[in-house]
Amino acid sequence: MPQRSSQHPAEGSPRPAPATPHRVVVIVDEGSNPFELGVATELFGLRRPELGLPAHGWYDFTLAAAAPSVRMHNGLFTLSGVADLRAADSADTLIVPNRPDPLTAPAPAVLDAVRRAADRGARLVSFCTGAFTLAAAGVLDGRRATTHWRWAEDFAKRYPDVLLQPDVLFVNDGDIHSAAGSAASLDLGLQLIRVDHGAEIANAVSRRLVFAAHRDGGQRQFVERPVPAVPDTSLGGVLAWAQERLDQPLGVADLAHRASVSPATLHRRFQEQLGTTPLAWLTSERVALACRLIERGEPGLDRVARLSGLGTTANLRARLRRETGLSPSAYRSRFAGQHPKN
Repeated sequence: MPQRSSQHPAEGSPRPAPATPHRVVVIVDEGSNPFELGVATELFGLRRPELGLPAHGWYDFTLAAAAPSVRMHNGLFTLSGVADLRAADSADTLIVPNRPDPLTAPAPAVLDAVRRAADRGARLVSFCTGAFTLAAAGVLDGRRATTHWRWAEDFAKRYPDVLLQPDVLFVNDGDIHSAAGSAASLDLGLQLIRVDHGAEIANAVSRRLVFAAHRDGGQRQFVERPVPAVPDTSLGGVLAWAQERLDQPLGVADLAHRASVSPATLHRRFQEQLGTTPLAWLTSERVALACRLIERGEPGLDRVARLSGLGTTANLRARLRRETGLSPSAYRSRFAGQHPKN
């Protein structure tokens, strides 16, 4: 997968299909941003029969708040009719609210709900400045996390015991997940769907969103900086060319030749535009292709390794375990056969 998170999913073995839907609860607090709420609703709250999953195979989605009505960011509208915070006590995944002013403490009842969820092992998710909510609840000490680059310095000063990763789009650290900014919430949400349902399902959802299933690079590409005097040349053409030839012995020199630049120039452009190296990008694309081949039922690991460009089954095993936390057989057991309907 692309190098954008600092850790890989914690699940190391396949899980049986749940008898009941995975329950996602989103806590909405005073001043929450409608965009992040919309992301959570779009990804986890909509029914998607076109994916061909069992009736209980998608998510059960609930909004919860500490008060019967909540004023959203800048008073744009008031949200009412949501569940109270007791709903968080049965969440499999709890998404915490972002803070328009993250230096203002969340409601004590919200922090208590987060602590209870952490104590019973629920998956905790923060979008954008929601990492401040997790940190204020005391569940991030000694853990990796990220937040919006604009607030990274304040976060590091306020919560020095958190292992802040300021340059990535999202972080997966065991059962705690954090997205860097509002749009990065989509990246993280699709990653969670990928963990729960596999790459084919995540890719199908991303296509319906018209959003890249894998967005390369980190926050460094979005930090405010002076506009260069000469805009850099897009990598789009060479990336598309390489993605069609992953089974071939492509290397950095081949990409540079295709882009008509030196390897050093190509390396600089990858770092500036994608936040990664050409070789790391090639490897992540090959692992993603291997995952899709396994999900589609390709039986031979030697053939998967060859078609994905990973070469040997040993390299396939090592790369897949590093990127997903699963062996090829465990990945096949968990995700093979989960195909969206055309």
